[in-house]
Amino acid sequence: MPAYLVRHAHAGSRCSWHGDDLQRPLSATGRAQTEHLTELLRRQRTGPIVSSPARRCVETVEPLAALTGTEVHRCTALLEGAEPDEAVSLLLELAPLDGVLCSHGDLIPKMLSRLVARGMRAGGPLISQKGSMWVIDVDGGRPVAGRYEPPG
Repeated sequence: MPAYLVRHAHAGSRCSWHGDDLQRPLSATGRAQTEHLTELLRRQRTGPIVSSPARRCVETVEPLAALTGTEVHRCTALLEGAEPDEAVSLLLELAPLDGVLCSHGDLIPKMLSRLVARGMRAGGPLISQKGSMWVIDVDGGRPVAGRYEPPG
């Protein structure tokens, strides 16, 4: 069973945003990336959608939630600076349900490193560009393979 690990789409410059960074929205580029991600995920059988509470993450998966009639659940385990082991546990828990998780560029590479340490074969370098996705195949609670989908 797969889990889908999404990095939020482009949200513009952190430096030019004058407010709470958790409220920084997607840019026009980010909205276009979200359309691509939604199309990729629409073709899959997806289950629960769990996102970092950051607005840019929630906005990245909201179109998929609207398309599938699913609610976006916000989870602090996926925030920037969160503990990677907790986020990996959440991913493995949601894999049997075909879960979609949306997080940040600092956390995803740490999660991927831990998944590789648990036996996941990665089809390439452990990168995570804005608007990209990793499809993580899990068998019996163990990560077995990861495939990277670059941003569109």
